Amino acid sequence: MTTTNLLEDTYVAALQHNLVDVPTEATLVGVVRRPTSWFRTTVDENYPALGPPADLLNEFKQRHEDFKMQGLCDEGAHNAAWDDVEFEKRYQSYLTEVVDAREAVSELTSRLRDEERLVLVCFENTNQKRCHRTLLKAHLNAQL
Repeated sequence: MTTTNLLEDTYVAALQHNLVDVPTEATLVGVVRRPTSWFRTTVDENYPALGPPADLLNEFKQRHEDFKMQGLCDEGAHNAAWDDVEFEKRYQSYLTEVVDAREAVSELTSRLRDEERLVLVCFENTNQKRCHRTLLKAHLNAQL
């Protein structure tokens, strides 16, 4: 098995409502900055340093609300705000430039190299919306 086959991702509601099949040996790794109590009880561990930085998240949320006020549906507002704040570029920079994020990436990469099966978990359903965890998954795979 290649290390990239050891890394999956999903969202917390999918786990809570049994909408996804997760291998029993997989470690559920939260990647949110401010986990709720019900999030913490669903995952095995959480890496707050891998959540989007507060300034990016706050700017994104504000733009999301602005776009909704302009009449866009939630999904459209989400994706428009993502592009408007250059979320992907800024999150990638965060992962490579901020020490805590780099250390967390290094730790997860090492665990994958040791053939630990990991499932990245956050709040966002990515069927219609873009999410940082898919960027993180690609970033981890690129490190391998």
